[in-house]
Amino acid sequence: MQAVGLLPVCMKGEGINKRDTTQRIPPGGRKEPFMSVKESYAGKINRKLNKKLHVIDVAAGRAPADLVLKNATYVNVFSNELCHGDIAVAEGLIVGMGEYHGKVEVDVSGKLVLPGFIDAHIHLESSLVSPTEFAKAVLPHGTTTVITDPHEIANVMGTDGIEYMLQATEDLPVDVRFMLPSCVPATPLDESGANLDYRAIDSFYDHPRVQGLAEMMNYVGVVNGDGQVVEKIVASQAHHKKIDGHAPGLSGKDLNAYIAAGVYSDHECSDMEDAMNKLRLGQYIMIREGTAARNLEALMPLLTSQYVDRCMFCTDDKHPNDLLEKGHIDYIVKKAISLGADPIVAVKAACHNAARYFLLNNRGAIAPGYLGDFVIIDDFQHFEIEMVYKRGVLMYDGQLRDFPAPEIDPYLVKRAHDTFHVAHLTAEDFSDGRPHAVIGMIPGEIVTQDAGYADHADPEQDILKIAVIERHKNTHHIGLGYIKGYGLKRGAVATSISHDSHNIIVVGATDEDMAAAANRIVENRGGITVMENGQVLGEVTLSIAGIMSDDSLVMVNSALEDAKDEAFGLGVSRGIDPFMTLSFMALPVIPSLRITTRGVFDVSSQRYI
Repeated sequence: MQAVGLLPVCMKGEGINKRDTTQRIPPGGRKEPFMSVKESYAGKINRKLNKKLHVIDVAAGRAPADLVLKNATYVNVFSNELCHGDIAVAEGLIVGMGEYHGKVEVDVSGKLVLPGFIDAHIHLESSLVSPTEFAKAVLPHGTTTVITDPHEIANVMGTDGIEYMLQATEDLPVDVRFMLPSCVPATPLDESGANLDYRAIDSFYDHPRVQGLAEMMNYVGVVNGDGQVVEKIVASQAHHKKIDGHAPGLSGKDLNAYIAAGVYSDHECSDMEDAMNKLRLGQYIMIREGTAARNLEALMPLLTSQYVDRCMFCTDDKHPNDLLEKGHIDYIVKKAISLGADPIVAVKAACHNAARYFLLNNRGAIAPGYLGDFVIIDDFQHFEIEMVYKRGVLMYDGQLRDFPAPEIDPYLVKRAHDTFHVAHLTAEDFSDGRPHAVIGMIPGEIVTQDAGYADHADPEQDILKIAVIERHKNTHHIGLGYIKGYGLKRGAVATSISHDSHNIIVVGATDEDMAAAANRIVENRGGITVMENGQVLGEVTLSIAGIMSDDSLVMVNSALEDAKDEAFGLGVSRGIDPFMTLSFMALPVIPSLRITTRGVFDVSSQRYI
């Protein structure tokens, strides 16, 4: 047998789910002849040397720049002022400000030049489209870097999901950096597609775009000293990486223990008391303004010179309609300014502070040696984005420049499109005359209350049957219960987006429509379906792991809005999002009642009821 080499990285294909930290290179996997380590290193140094000498020559004025933004007024995040001068770029880097000439010169007189924006915490899967489509959506809004947690796809595909997202984001004109999922599944109560301990993810820390460990949602496990939870923190620190937090309302000695364990940030603060408790103890605060949660207004007092250096912006989840209608980080900056924030303070929170926190030391500022990532706007009052540059290349000037989608290993593509293992369902699978707990929805909230018991659906009284069907391993586990407050009068609504394990969740007025809707989800290999009398009224196909679409953002948004209209037509309450609200009913870490594949669970008492 031909010998194979070993590398301490996560390679493509079949090896990526193995827990050892070395992955095999298949025979013939190398495209180029072997070179000695010394030769390879020498060649790399020589290439970098030539680029560096060019950068120095341009900075010193001995050679023309690749790009010069002439007559620029730009935000200086170090001196907290607007500065003026030409901005010269060479080899994708800013090399100097002052007076320069270049091969390409763009007059930006009367405009404002800002550093490219950074989203400090997002789940790309929440956009419901591929990373390429996401990049197309956010580039025109000035986002040039995002920090993603592939938590959603990892719950479906395990380490294959992480590798899929790494490959799907390679060399995009939006830099996608990763925090590794810390809680897969979110809780032992979930039946997800994978169970990842620290060994499963450890080799990914060697990837150059991995920044650390993502939101440690299991703060109870950290505070109580659960060894399997804490070892994930220890492993990340052993690689000298960051650990992000997720601990709404945690305070006192429990918060001390959580931070002492090594958790550096939090994006779950919804009021100033919670934020200040954490900021005073040294945590960074990610001010979240996304689709599902909006905390900017409550946390506006943080956007002052006293606190802003410990703050940054994030969206967490950003759905298609929000991306198309409102924007991304630019929307947060614009809103913050409209609420009274100093524009330079808001800009720093949108770029510089996240770059410092994540040790991305060559971005988040306009200064020599930083990436040529620019957002050019008209003024702070209107905040209309006119141009976006990525590494000195114009990507948007009213029209988005084309760029190719990254190549993904065929094995991973096939794997991502084959994640449903569910036997055909019938009405009998949802038939049960025994009483089950009723999940009481609260208008405008994703928390719920105990609304008693029911033994049959009664749409006129707003009592509907709800079920979660395990879809990863064909266990035929189906949890049944009832829900009040959803409003459906006829038909059924089903989705394979059900946090965090992404099983199939369905709510309906009849068992027949519930079965038909769930079967349609399986037939489409994932998505959202609205049914009545066995007929599809509206649907969104999400065939990538059951949570993302192969279609464009515009097409997905159109199908999603049409499906929402159909759901409202069947009686779903107008005050809720028919699908997003439903997806959170399966997350057994939010009080009070949730539904899992085993039935209705009381989060407060930690028991099935």
